[in-house]
Amino acid sequence: MADIKDRMKGGIETAADKAKTAVDRGSEAINGARSEGGEGIGERIRDNAQGLINRAGDYAGQAREAVQQVGDKAERWARDAYETTSDSVGDFGKEVTRLVRSHPLPALLIGFGVGLLLGRTARMI
Repeated sequence: MADIKDRMKGGIETAADKAKTAVDRGSEAINGARSEGGEGIGERIRDNAQGLINRAGDYAGQAREAVQQVGDKAERWARDAYETTSDSVGDFGKEVTRLVRSHPLPALLIGFGVGLLLGRTARMI
């Protein structure tokens, strides 16, 4: 479960880094245009780029929250499944113990027979 969360988090961080790199390149282009006299266009491009950065950050935050929620749900599901299985196995163990105590000779003979079958099967392999 943690592995999935880590991979999703890594993907989000990678996307954010790529967006930042693209904005940095755009900023460099703006600075180049400004030095050539295109300050009005550069300012608009920078403002648009900043808006894109803000939106990308918002989307990354939303994606992170969604991944966190999915991870939490999966963790709860796994915990519930573990508890249910643990209870069932515990009940089964108690039932087997009760049967063995109430019928010890048949339980011993069944165990002996199962042991012979497993031994023969293992010897064949």
